[in-house]
Amino acid sequence: MRRFTALVDALDRTTRTTEKVDALARYFTDAPPADAAWALYVLTGRTVKRAVSGARLRGWMVERSGHPDWLVEESYSAVGDLAETLALLHPPTDADGRGGTDHPLHHLMEERVLPLRNMEEAEARRAVLDTWAGLDARQRFVWNKLLTGAFRLGVGRKLAVRGLAKATGLPPSLLAHRITGAWSPTPDDFAWIVAPESSEADPGRPYPFFLAHPVDDDAGGVESLGPREAWQAEWKWDGIRAQLIKRVGEVLVWSRGEELVTPWFPELADAAAVLPDGHVLDGEVVAWGDDGVRAFGDLQRRLNRSRVGARLLTQVPVRFLAYDLLEAGGVDLRERPLAERRQALEAVIRGSDIPRGHGGAPVLGLSPVIEAPGWADLAALRSTARERGVEGLMLKRRESPYRVGRPRGDWWKWKVEPFRVDGVLLYAQRGHGRRASLHSDYTFGVWDGETLVPFAKAYSGLTDAEIREVDRWVRRHTVERFGPVRSVEPALVFELAFEGIRRSTRHKAGVAVRFPRMTRWRRDKPPAEADTLETVRALLPADAASKGAS
Repeated sequence: MRRFTALVDALDRTTRTTEKVDALARYFTDAPPADAAWALYVLTGRTVKRAVSGARLRGWMVERSGHPDWLVEESYSAVGDLAETLALLHPPTDADGRGGTDHPLHHLMEERVLPLRNMEEAEARRAVLDTWAGLDARQRFVWNKLLTGAFRLGVGRKLAVRGLAKATGLPPSLLAHRITGAWSPTPDDFAWIVAPESSEADPGRPYPFFLAHPVDDDAGGVESLGPREAWQAEWKWDGIRAQLIKRVGEVLVWSRGEELVTPWFPELADAAAVLPDGHVLDGEVVAWGDDGVRAFGDLQRRLNRSRVGARLLTQVPVRFLAYDLLEAGGVDLRERPLAERRQALEAVIRGSDIPRGHGGAPVLGLSPVIEAPGWADLAALRSTARERGVEGLMLKRRESPYRVGRPRGDWWKWKVEPFRVDGVLLYAQRGHGRRASLHSDYTFGVWDGETLVPFAKAYSGLTDAEIREVDRWVRRHTVERFGPVRSVEPALVFELAFEGIRRSTRHKAGVAVRFPRMTRWRRDKPPAEADTLETVRALLPADAASKGAS
């Protein structure tokens, strides 16, 4: 644990990527495989299910520290990070003077964290208090991070892979593929990940996803990309990015978040059974109706279910719209040009007897390539995206390989302009992490007659200086407090942007918006001139399903 704590400290001390990579490489070179496996697991964003609630941990800290409940709660509110709060409030112990017991990382995870979920409360309390007492202050902080499942230290998957690549001498692309999909933090799995050559291929393993950057209008927009004919244009679907795998007779569907989502979409697995073996398709799962693609809100009804019943299968039919072929006949095609991969994809889809679904459309279909001779023609089509039920356009260089992660240059997303509404700040709450002492999470309202009705929450879009200014204003103009939430005078107006809007019976305004963020502080506008609920509701799509893009 001392070695892993030293790594965390090294990562926390610097913002330089090269220094972080060096620290990771040293750790993976020196750590035993059992510890290295767990380190890679948590550093790449994987977590174990929290075994103890935050409320229980705060209660046990009241007991251990002797501080009253209110002080522990206020400290948590001020710090914003439970693991750090617990570490700061824990009184010094004998372990602080002698450096704590050096438990291996895998021991703490497998013997102290994982068993907690099956313990009675008294036994779990004893285990947590004993572990706190046996670690020094820095180790307690790191263990709290592992315990609460909040292990985020500015090290993403890409950086962890770079560190592991430097330690092993293996290509980052190979390591990225091996840690994609299902694996366990065990010495055996870690040995397979870092083996120079591996004959044990996992038939269920997806490839790392290739992600796009937004078109940069400040850098010249799409005109800066060069000749239009060098780019393949497609609709940007409003669904779930996924890879559909058919290997050794089995079909699996993986989401971009590396979640196995086959149980949510059983009709996709049934339809893909007709594909040739050894094929991996990249595409989008969308809800589909008589008029084509339906809103993402409909698709959400299919998510996070252990079983999808016949009624829901009928109410929310889905399709998989394929736009890339990553593997064919067991051969990795990712280094081949997109134009070649697309041609092979079309041959596979059209050469397979794919069953038909809702409205007679094939359950597995092709995401259409958009024919438009020039950038201006493509821009005109983009302006119709919202009416078609899509988010905009995807632009992909025809000669591009299928890369890993989000490199710039080959794939771009050209999204439709967002909806914009001017709302009045009604409520403010402290943020988390480095914004834990600032009121940075806001609720905004619009006018419904003479009343302001809450309609959106947002916490991003302002500069640090603007957040500090709003925080000072909130403290001076608080009207009421509801726990951590402050009601403020309705005086500040902000422009909010959001990607979509739908009807909602769960919200007082009768609507729910997607991805709201602040785009401007409207210092020029008094609250009386903010938008109305009628204006917001006018943005709702027609009650009928959105028109299809195909």
